[in-house]
Amino acid sequence: MCEPTTTTMMYMSLATSIASAGIQYQQQKAQQKNAYNAQIRQNEIAKKNALQRYASEQLRIRQVAKQSSDKGFQASIKSKKVRGEFTTVAGSRGLAMSGSTNALMADYYRTEGNYKTSLQNNMNINLSQYQRNMEAIQFGQESQSTYVQPPNPELLFVSSAMNVATNYYNLEAQKEAKGLKTNAQKRAETVQLDT
Repeated sequence: MCEPTTTTMMYMSLATSIASAGIQYQQQKAQQKNAYNAQIRQNEIAKKNALQRYASEQLRIRQVAKQSSDKGFQASIKSKKVRGEFTTVAGSRGLAMSGSTNALMADYYRTEGNYKTSLQNNMNINLSQYQRNMEAIQFGQESQSTYVQPPNPELLFVSSAMNVATNYYNLEAQKEAKGLKTNAQKRAETVQLDT
């Protein structure tokens, strides 16, 4: 009498284990899918952030380049006006270009050249910083991105099946330890009776 009750309880335990494994499988599958979707979203956010920063940095360097170009153009116009006025005044007064006059004109050219060189050097510094900023943006995107691991329901299923099998063999071992017939022993007896 003890055997059927103990066996029934063991089978109920096995059935509960199977049901639990099925529920865990579904939960783990949903968790994997949610984690995968979160990884995809994180990478999309990182890419969008990088694109916005790229666009902002490109706009900034274009504005700096335009400002530098405008300053150089204005300096050229101002220098030409001053030299033109000087030449006109000197010519209207009948002054010949003397050594001091030539030195003054050379000073205008030197000042203009120094200013344009300074603008060019500043622009080169800005371009160098722009390149470093672009590299930093790329590094930032890579550091904000995550490894995308797609769901693997097959592995989950195998893991759940292994857990159920472990529980089944534990049940069989418990039966054998209590002196009850295992399913393998019952099948062996049935085969012997059939032959």
